[in-house]
Amino acid sequence: MTNAKKIIMANSPDQADLDRAPVRELDAACVRSETPCGDGRMVWRGWNSAGGNAPALVMLHGGAGSWQHWVRNIPVFSKRFHVLAPDLPGLGESADPPAPADMPTVAGVVAAGIDAVLGPQATYHIVGFSFGASVGGHLALQHGARVRTLNLLGAGGLVKPNTPITLERVRGKTGDELRETHRTNLGRSMIADKSRIDALALAIQDWNASRSRLNTPALIGLRPLAVSLPQLKIPVNAIWGERDQIAYYTLESRIAALRELRPGIEPHVIPGAGHWAAYEAADAFNAVLAGFLK
Repeated sequence: MTNAKKIIMANSPDQADLDRAPVRELDAACVRSETPCGDGRMVWRGWNSAGGNAPALVMLHGGAGSWQHWVRNIPVFSKRFHVLAPDLPGLGESADPPAPADMPTVAGVVAAGIDAVLGPQATYHIVGFSFGASVGGHLALQHGARVRTLNLLGAGGLVKPNTPITLERVRGKTGDELRETHRTNLGRSMIADKSRIDALALAIQDWNASRSRLNTPALIGLRPLAVSLPQLKIPVNAIWGERDQIAYYTLESRIAALRELRPGIEPHVIPGAGHWAAYEAADAFNAVLAGFLK
């Protein structure tokens, strides 16, 4: 890796940090790289227990998120792949993208980062969650045949939602009130089975939300996948949770739109799962994605 270094996060008595113990363990085992992003840097984390010849898998998180969206997937796929999970521009620890902050610009920053971290000729797979799915489509446009497969989870950017989701404001809240507000928002937008909203999910949501700056819904509203998918000449796969809150009222129309853009595609629907299926139904998601990556 270029300009890579090991990082280990310090222990903290803060309860939210203790709840994030699985994140801290992954962070301690990663190799961290930074590449240019606007006036600052884009942060990448990598795991490569599979060895030096392993194929690369780039995991792009969702809106108002960070690499932590993949906390239950990285340990599985790093056994077979060189996994890279960045914080996308304007989210997590990464700096804001340069102007104009549109999808081609955001994807361009990611593409340049991959060139720096993996090398300018390296091939790789993409899995993109929600906003990351749209970034992945434009990234594949820019890198062409270097992308071996594009795998979409909970993809927006296909049709306009019929029923917008209203989230509770978290600004100014602390303690139990803040945690319960995050629990409400996760139930409305991310996790269908509320019994699966555990302490780790709440801690990740709190960390992500406090560092979100990019207006990802505005970018998704421009239907970027409707632009990128018809132009791609690589294998494209799609996964949705059956109870995906973002797509719930229009899941059938989204699948129909996807099939218009990619004739012959057969999306996989995970029973009972919500938008963040990679967390809520991690075993099922990991099995489906592993099949796509064979």
